[in-house]
Amino acid sequence: MSEVKISAEIRTDFGKGAARRTRRAGKVPAVIYGHGSEPRHISLPTLEFATIIRNGGLNQLIQVEVEGGAQELVMPKDVQIDPLKDSLVHADLLIVSRSEKITTDVPLNFVGEPEKGGIVVHELDTLSVEAAATTIPESIEVSLEGLPVGESISASAVDLPKGVDLITEADQVLASVTVPRASAVEDEEASEEESGESAE
Repeated sequence: MSEVKISAEIRTDFGKGAARRTRRAGKVPAVIYGHGSEPRHISLPTLEFATIIRNGGLNQLIQVEVEGGAQELVMPKDVQIDPLKDSLVHADLLIVSRSEKITTDVPLNFVGEPEKGGIVVHELDTLSVEAAATTIPESIEVSLEGLPVGESISASAVDLPKGVDLITEADQVLASVTVPRASAVEDEEASEEESGESAE
């Protein structure tokens, strides 16, 4: 995961009213914490931070340059979004080191077409892994190419990048290929017809 930089200002006003004023000014209230340090309340430029989250997600490494000269390498721990306005409300930023092992969820990228006649059912959208902060992948590719109908692919079958360890249970199903519902109904009806003819 590459690093990006963003400037931040120190926040000295707290509470809901202060947070609203910060957001009206085009900034996101946030807090930096971790590694035994005292939490620091800051504000980040909304548009710039939103772009970072949209492109890198919660696994993005961010070099925060706080006014006064302080710099911290962080990862978003939690980002609150207003569901009605679809706008950023608050962010928690966790201090990390480049060599530090971190457990996090990485998005899955399913590629390839399964056996003709089957439909893919996704069981998981992310995989839990452990890796150094700088080696966390943006996504993990899972190939479904030629996967037969009735078969599934589990977490243990995924090829992880070097230095990335699986935390999700190895036998956890990620996706399976099933018969389309209409086909299943048709097979059941055909079976019933055959049973009726046999009885006659």
